[in-house]
Amino acid sequence: MAEQPRTLGALRRSPIGSPDRVLRSVKDELRANLIARLRGGIPIFPGVVGYEDTVVPQIVNAVLARHHFILLGLRGQAKSRILRALASLLDDVIPIVEGSEVNDNPYAPISRYARNLLDQAGDDAPIAWVGREARYVEKLATPDVTIADIIGDVDPIRAARGGHVLSDELTMHYGMLPRANRGIFALNELPDLAGKVQVGLFNIMQEGDVQIKGYPVRLPLDVLLCFTANPEDYTARGKIITPLKDRIGSEITTHYPESVELGMQITQQEAWADRGLVPVRIPDFVAEVIERVAFEARTDKKVDRRSGVSQRMPISLLEGVVSSAERRAIQLSEEEAVPRLSDLYAALPAITGKIELEYEGELVGAASIARELIRRAAEATFRARAGGANTDEPVMWFDEGGALLVADDVDTASMYEAFETVPGLLTLVQHVGLAKNRDRATAVAACELVLEALVARRKISRSDAGQYGRAHPEPRRRPEDHFGGGLSA
Repeated sequence: MAEQPRTLGALRRSPIGSPDRVLRSVKDELRANLIARLRGGIPIFPGVVGYEDTVVPQIVNAVLARHHFILLGLRGQAKSRILRALASLLDDVIPIVEGSEVNDNPYAPISRYARNLLDQAGDDAPIAWVGREARYVEKLATPDVTIADIIGDVDPIRAARGGHVLSDELTMHYGMLPRANRGIFALNELPDLAGKVQVGLFNIMQEGDVQIKGYPVRLPLDVLLCFTANPEDYTARGKIITPLKDRIGSEITTHYPESVELGMQITQQEAWADRGLVPVRIPDFVAEVIERVAFEARTDKKVDRRSGVSQRMPISLLEGVVSSAERRAIQLSEEEAVPRLSDLYAALPAITGKIELEYEGELVGAASIARELIRRAAEATFRARAGGANTDEPVMWFDEGGALLVADDVDTASMYEAFETVPGLLTLVQHVGLAKNRDRATAVAACELVLEALVARRKISRSDAGQYGRAHPEPRRRPEDHFGGGLSA
């Protein structure tokens, strides 16, 4: 690669200083680089799974159309990751007027500082180069964000030192948006932004005009604006000013993984499971149960659907489960760490900390709901894999008074021997194909899956201490227990 020019004259004479390239807007730059990726079959957003046929095509269309756009979705739907990945569509470096706070284009400066420098130095004006990472600016919108934070403010100290009047543009301290000039400005949770700041964004998008302390300043910024928001907040009247909403070219809705398999792929990609100290082997059915916990939570009426259940929940849960298995392997000097269903209970905080509850759920309690989610997830996994397998033999053993204590700190050999005492359990596990490797660690984990499924079906019971026993009999209801009981017609 040729050496980068360091003066305006050298830039004009350089092949990379072509006006067609240097004067190209950031939206045209993104569009050109995106087209090159599409032609080359290069992934647009590497690492973003499950959006290939839904979200990604809409973002591609928005970039090709040179639109400002917003991503609408609940938490944990990779919105911020997608916005940050947009920076990879920028050029490696671009030339700016050296010392410029707003990445002034040497051929078309917008700040008074750059215009004065170019007028004074001419072709000897110094040129600097800015990488793509510095051209991506991200801000979380909060109610206390001000116009000064986003657009800028008058700096009295700068005015005094330079001998300028306050209305002089040279006294201005630029905010985050002008500093993102010739780049991407991403604003998360747009509805949380105060209305007057939204007006400032609208003015920038529409006319490029802003007023700082009452002084009009012309800032024809070249920037791609991207936003994120919760769909419910975005559509609520009063959260977004209508003129700003009207200027956002594309409204793109994200979503959670549409299948358990996709969710598992995302979770395994993001979770820290390979610890290095002790080899970790995660049975596929354990990973499936972990993922189904999130799927069950997203449909549970006691969980607030407006807040959503982030994909970070199964990721954190998998990491907690692996940690529990790792701790057991270290303490018991086992050769490898193989997670079991009991490890999900040990990692309960990874669930309770990631769900927002409705009023009914608050009455029950987060821990109780989390345990129920684990059982339902285990039953769904067992049903999907085992179908209508006959479980009468182990259920009968528990009905006749059999009991079994399962803890997350017992070694594999002892747990296997304990499961051997339950008639038909190990045979059932192998019959349904959950322990294909027939190794004891996987068989133990599979036995726990079967037991959890039976608990979910109310054929056996499980205490909070991990003891399985006969199913609790359904309490007999008195007539007055029914709704309306005791009231005459």
